[in-house]
Amino acid sequence: MADEVPGRADAVAAANRLIEYHGPISKALTQERTSLESALIPVTAYIVVACAEAFLRYPEMMRRIDAAMPAEEIGRRARRPGCQVNTCYLWSISNFFLLGRKIMGMVHPGADDPVDTAYVLDFWERAALAYRGDDGTRQAWDTGTATPYDTPTVEALLAGVRPIEDDEHRARVKRFGATLVNHLFLLYFDTRAGYGDTGPYPVPGQPGRTLLVRDFYRLAEGDFPWSSVARDVPYHHLTAAMVLEDVQTTITDFGTSNHVPEDYLDHLVGFALSTTDGLPPGELRLVPPEEHDPIVAAVRKAQGQHYRNIAAMDRDEKIRAGAYVYFTFLRPFAELAGVADELDWSVPRDLPEPVYQLVSAMQGENAGVPEDEAYYEPYYKPSSATTG
Repeated sequence: MADEVPGRADAVAAANRLIEYHGPISKALTQERTSLESALIPVTAYIVVACAEAFLRYPEMMRRIDAAMPAEEIGRRARRPGCQVNTCYLWSISNFFLLGRKIMGMVHPGADDPVDTAYVLDFWERAALAYRGDDGTRQAWDTGTATPYDTPTVEALLAGVRPIEDDEHRARVKRFGATLVNHLFLLYFDTRAGYGDTGPYPVPGQPGRTLLVRDFYRLAEGDFPWSSVARDVPYHHLTAAMVLEDVQTTITDFGTSNHVPEDYLDHLVGFALSTTDGLPPGELRLVPPEEHDPIVAAVRKAQGQHYRNIAAMDRDEKIRAGAYVYFTFLRPFAELAGVADELDWSVPRDLPEPVYQLVSAMQGENAGVPEDEAYYEPYYKPSSATTG
């Protein structure tokens, strides 16, 4: 096997190195998750479809993106508010491919090429290392933190922060954030990928206080075909700066955050809302408090209509829409590279119809991964006799 193609042994070794890195982490993250299924949307089925398509198509798409802009440059340019090349999307482009490899390995094992796998994981690693600031870490799991924003950006976010005046002010801010999260959760077909947390960032001169930054992506009409319901939402992207007092925060590779104490927003002492809409990369403009209520009104109107639209879809339409959300996690990378419009984002496309029919019938379960089972199987490791 190792001698069939020149360089194959090197590809196997490179792929195995990162498969063995990702496997235990993704196994642990998967076991921490609650059930994927909802009463409204067949989440498991669309994830399987999207991951199978990622396995079949990401290698070529990544090569096109990488040729236009190297993955490490994409990672560097992503270290700013308003860019959805973030912790969650980085984790996803590697793990969707690896999950697709598991799925397709059961029906078409001959499609599993270690050269492609090594390439996809190398693309991810170069982008991830650069996004993390080239400190040698690859993702939030390594440190429990994600702090891509530089000092001038953090200073700009903190400069707009207003103190929380009282419990009623705090409650209004909490309701505002929850409304945006709920809107994006449904807009992204029951996934939390529409917002992402970074931090914790220290607040200079204020011991015990940290900054948590929450970016809200694609709130308004965008590339999602169904997002026309949100055409009246006045902002495409918003960034919330939240100053917390006496809260310990860790960031996950799903782009969410965990806190001690759990009621971390009861410890919110400062808040600011900004946008990057229409501005040069990295620039922020404050969104004044008097605009918050109109944003909420527009979001609630869009969410109500979107719920009715989803309820009217049949199962196949829901699967195709959800698969588009997941498959296009690669799209922000292509957008930074300037080639998004040159690539085909339709999905499913390459998945054989009999396989699509099989996997689209899947229902979600809360079954975990057996303790003694590898989450991602490595390739056969060539012996030293065949690799010299």
